[in-house]
Amino acid sequence: WAGGQQPVADVEMKDGAKEEGNNKEPEAAAALPPKEVDILQTMFANVALLEKSVASKGEPRFVAKVLRQTISTRKKLTPEKLADFLTTALTAENPSRGPLLALVGSKGTPPAAPVPAVAADAGAATVAAAAAAAAAAIPPTPPTPAMQALPETEAYAHLLVLLHLMDGNKPAAKLGSVATLTRLSEFNRRTLDVLQARVVFYYSLAHERYGQLAQVRATLLGLHRTAALRFDEIGQETILNLLLRNYLHYNMYDQAEKLRSKAQLPASRSNQQLCRYLYYLGRIRAIQLEYSVAKECLTQAHRKAPKLAKGFSLELVKWITVVRLLLGEIPEKKDLTEGGPAARRALKPYLELTQAVRLGDLEKFRAATEAHGEVFRADKTTNLITRLRRNVIRTGLRRISLAYSSISLTDVAAKLGMSESADDVECIVAKAICDGGIDAALDHEKQLMYSRDTVDIYSTQEPQAAFHARIAFCLDTHNEAVKAMRYPPSSGKKGGSDDGEKAKERNALEAGLAMDIMDDDEMDDF
Repeated sequence: WAGGQQPVADVEMKDGAKEEGNNKEPEAAAALPPKEVDILQTMFANVALLEKSVASKGEPRFVAKVLRQTISTRKKLTPEKLADFLTTALTAENPSRGPLLALVGSKGTPPAAPVPAVAADAGAATVAAAAAAAAAAIPPTPPTPAMQALPETEAYAHLLVLLHLMDGNKPAAKLGSVATLTRLSEFNRRTLDVLQARVVFYYSLAHERYGQLAQVRATLLGLHRTAALRFDEIGQETILNLLLRNYLHYNMYDQAEKLRSKAQLPASRSNQQLCRYLYYLGRIRAIQLEYSVAKECLTQAHRKAPKLAKGFSLELVKWITVVRLLLGEIPEKKDLTEGGPAARRALKPYLELTQAVRLGDLEKFRAATEAHGEVFRADKTTNLITRLRRNVIRTGLRRISLAYSSISLTDVAAKLGMSESADDVECIVAKAICDGGIDAALDHEKQLMYSRDTVDIYSTQEPQAAFHARIAFCLDTHNEAVKAMRYPPSSGKKGGSDDGEKAKERNALEAGLAMDIMDDDEMDDF
């Protein structure tokens, strides 16, 4: 070539060869299987987090992360992995090691087979598979002797065994929860409060599954008194909710209200326990005829409920629907038809009930209550639904008063489907007029109901009351948001800047705590 220039073809061949060599790396990386974290390694990492919590004198973010990781991996717990964890994390002298291994009923994972050698001329996929097998053969890092000696490690082992027994619906869960509670009552450490509160939760749940909830009431009352004396805030709010559920399970609303009014609520409350407390308070207020307060509590609980707690949210929708109907409000159809097929199927009885109340049709209301009586009894809303008959009659009377200027009481009874006598119908209509449900007048001699002219609603106080309710709701939301705000520990202080690693670690922990607050936990178990 003239001028000493190199052939273009040679340069292209070199670049092409280089690109071909580089393309092999992504293919080899794609051949690697996705790395799955061993559940045993996760449990050992949680023990390390518990040690950090003890070293930081009960930092709640570490324990929150432990519980979040445990709940997310609870489905992977097997008897073999639990036995491996118990034999490694607990010393041989620990009195809980033997009983826990007996509850698990396994001797551990058998030793793994040796990894075969790979030939020198093996392909990339074979080499990648061999590397993955070798990585899986490496045992997880066990806890140190200092970690094994911590009571928090023993409490965490008890919690894991309880989770395994509860998920498997094993009868040993009840006896295991009693033994766990007895063992943890021997310690008085504030770093154990969160784990002990979760153990008490499963203790009550295990007895409820076997219909023995009344037997644990005295124990829960004693635990609540102990938690109050020790200033155990998470224990107080958890056990208070368990006691309220215990009383409401047996329809003991007066006792539940007495306990709630006299119990001292902690200053700082977790989101999950606050949702449960508002739910139980809303049920109590609904039974006590305080429907406005009940609606406010139930609505606030529904707004604060975690997104993953679909069963809990569904239960709240049922109670909110009944309370709104008792207040004279008609829920929108979309509120009872949202969600998947299971949610729509569960809310179908309440949708039919709402339609009957909206139309003021007593026959349709009677048919809905008879057809879905078992569902209403299971939801414990039968007492409230019985009170809805008065609202159905009032709605029907309102529709009749708007359609007729005058109508006989006999025709009123026929249109509403009432089987009462003429005197009873007259009393019912008079009561609706006195309560302000309808704007009409009665003629006792002629047995007629006369409707009055419709008044312009904007000349009344109703628009002002509606605007007042909206403004009050916005102000309450603003105040709750201000109270829930969190500030960095060194914000606005001189000389309080951390280095980059500590700041990243703190931000990661706060992000994890936020995820724990948003998504959590066993809301659907109760």
